[in-house]
Amino acid sequence: MKRLLIAASAFALAAGAAQAGVTEEDLARDAEVTTSVLTNGMGRGLQRYSPLEIINKKNVKNLVPAWAFSFGGEKQRGQEAQPLVHDGIMYVTASYSRLYAIDVKTGEEIWQYDARLPEGILPCCDVVNRGAAIYGDNIYFGTLDAKIVALDLKTGKVKWRKTIANYKEGYSYTAAPLIVKGLVITGNSGGEFGIVGEVQARDAETGELVWTRPVIEGHMGTYKGKPSTMTGTLNATWPGDMWKTGGGATWLGGSYDADTDTIVFGTGNPAPWNSWLRAAGNPKGTEGDNLYAASRLGLDPATGEIKWHFQTTPREGWDYDGVNEVVPFVDGEGKKRFATADRNGFFYVLNREDGKYVRSMPFVKDITWAKGIDENGRPIFNEENRPGNPLEADGKKGEVVFAAPSFLGGKNWMPMAHSPKTGLFYVPSNEWGMDIWNEPITYKKGAAYLGAGFTIKPLYDDHIGSLKAIDPTSMKVVWEYKNNAPLWGGVMTTAGGLVFMGTPEGYLKAFDADTGEELWKFQTGSGIVGQPITWEMDGEQYVAVTSGWGGAVPLWGGEVAKKVNYLNQGGSVWVFKLPRQLASAD
Repeated sequence: MKRLLIAASAFALAAGAAQAGVTEEDLARDAEVTTSVLTNGMGRGLQRYSPLEIINKKNVKNLVPAWAFSFGGEKQRGQEAQPLVHDGIMYVTASYSRLYAIDVKTGEEIWQYDARLPEGILPCCDVVNRGAAIYGDNIYFGTLDAKIVALDLKTGKVKWRKTIANYKEGYSYTAAPLIVKGLVITGNSGGEFGIVGEVQARDAETGELVWTRPVIEGHMGTYKGKPSTMTGTLNATWPGDMWKTGGGATWLGGSYDADTDTIVFGTGNPAPWNSWLRAAGNPKGTEGDNLYAASRLGLDPATGEIKWHFQTTPREGWDYDGVNEVVPFVDGEGKKRFATADRNGFFYVLNREDGKYVRSMPFVKDITWAKGIDENGRPIFNEENRPGNPLEADGKKGEVVFAAPSFLGGKNWMPMAHSPKTGLFYVPSNEWGMDIWNEPITYKKGAAYLGAGFTIKPLYDDHIGSLKAIDPTSMKVVWEYKNNAPLWGGVMTTAGGLVFMGTPEGYLKAFDADTGEELWKFQTGSGIVGQPITWEMDGEQYVAVTSGWGGAVPLWGGEVAKKVNYLNQGGSVWVFKLPRQLASAD
């Protein structure tokens, strides 16, 4: 149900003198401008780094709450959003496809939009929303029934609403859109339902489709309403008609590398999980690669054509996906690279020009499914750790194996951060494994299409979550912070030498970026699975994060979910600041 609330006086106070609409140049400079946050990732490169240093290692202990805002109602589910800040207003999404505009000085609501969600939506992993995007005079966000909505920044009035895909077939949408050169670029969710992953680009002003790029081979892309090129080569790595329901959901959204004019999207698990059904009969008699699932794709933002691909887990059989964010950076040798931390447990460095493999390292312990990565970036499989073939068990449950990491990944959706100042990546990870087995399965539209069963288990008694500082040049872990519960929220780093991260136990914490020492924490009242941001206003530095326990862990976490079932749900955004008089205090 849509509810639009406008407090004119509050809005006038917040907005002040009206500014011109947000431009492509504004988006390009988002990572360096400190008075606003216009994009998911605090810059389209998703480094989640702020050049602000008003708050630093010495004074972060003086950080205090400025205000908190409740999302209200009974919809207290996972709050995974990253807020945006523009022209005196915070824009933040919430569970069940809601969007709020809040006076950033007072915490008072200006307007609220609730999507009209139909009965029968099929979200895989909680009713979350991870954020919005701003361009011109509009704000854009996706909804659980696989739609993209453009709203007026000042009033919340709907400018246009377009359908990404049919929710009745299992499609949904939870990521923050990416905006490049006047195009609103979106992915899709629903890989567990036998959908087909796709990236779409729309005219930001009208919502009309400009191009589409399916990510599973055999499907045809479009450009300005006409067929363009086929993705890959039909049946090169997929058997029979399985490519038609091949999965590969682009559910996390993408990054943009301005240096190469490339958008990069990750693609999810092939469908079904049962890899024996996807065998392509290659000369070795094993499964095909099933392109372009479990991959990273470099796309031309103007046309959607594929420039390059890198597949992290060919023959994917553990639901390790491949959607994790790809972050452009400059390494310790001065070379322009991409970095990505995969659910499969390996951290990769790629060349920015062509996506080619440079180097990798395991960033979680006790990986069982692969012995390592070869010189071409392909995994060296432990074939005995692949779930068994049901056909070898008379069509019943195949052999059970214990695999690590679990299907929720060494790192799942929760974004890492990169500091150009320290040269390090700060990677939220989890140390867990799973019993997993394959089962017979046939595709049925709108029904789960797994062909597998699983139970997630902790690996260690003293921790599951692990925040790791990784040197992407030496490929070494510089420091590690262990957390009892799984980490499921984003990380931010600043020029003040700090790393901010929330925990499911409810704390927003600040760490020394060089050593990992915990310097400050605040209890928000519910588990944090959101993404912190920071900005400057009236000479003071602010930090904000959404609070509200949920996401995939309590739904899919097996024994791990039981371990953290005491955590309270919630729904709020907290804002902190360092008062000017305390900025110089020791």
